[in-house]
Amino acid sequence: MSLAPPDAPLVHLRVPTDEDALAWHRVFDDPDVMEFHGGRSAELSVYEELTARQRRHDAERGFCLWTLHDDAGQVLGFTGAQPWPRTEFGPVGEIEIGWRLARPAWGRGYATAAARTTLDRVRAAGVREVVAMVNSRNARSVAVARRLGMRQAETYLTPSRQEALCFRLEL
Repeated sequence: MSLAPPDAPLVHLRVPTDEDALAWHRVFDDPDVMEFHGGRSAELSVYEELTARQRRHDAERGFCLWTLHDDAGQVLGFTGAQPWPRTEFGPVGEIEIGWRLARPAWGRGYATAAARTTLDRVRAAGVREVVAMVNSRNARSVAVARRLGMRQAETYLTPSRQEALCFRLEL
């Protein structure tokens, strides 16, 4: 059962479609959005591969990075969970929850509400603990992790020499 406050926005999550690759590419083509994700927009092919991988995760695990959209169907970004995708650093072998939203969706409660829905869904899929990896300078995402009740557990240095905080939550 989600512990969302009564004023939390209604969130809609769906398994990403082929068309969502283009939508993700469009909404993330913003230097502010990408500040902690390499600093620049990725090529469309990156999102095509990412959405395809998420469809596989959903089919195999029952969860993925879902497309987040509003009541009108406009894509706001993604929120969900996946196995930590890196092997050279970080919580290898763990399930990571994450969120990335278009700039106009910031500050409206969507990330926290959608992350709470994610926690409900991964708990239902049998996951017992999740992590969230957050750039130490990303105050907004640190705040979301804390609102979810996550505790900061480890700190990693990324290959690009950025400090990443690893938050954990037992489900």
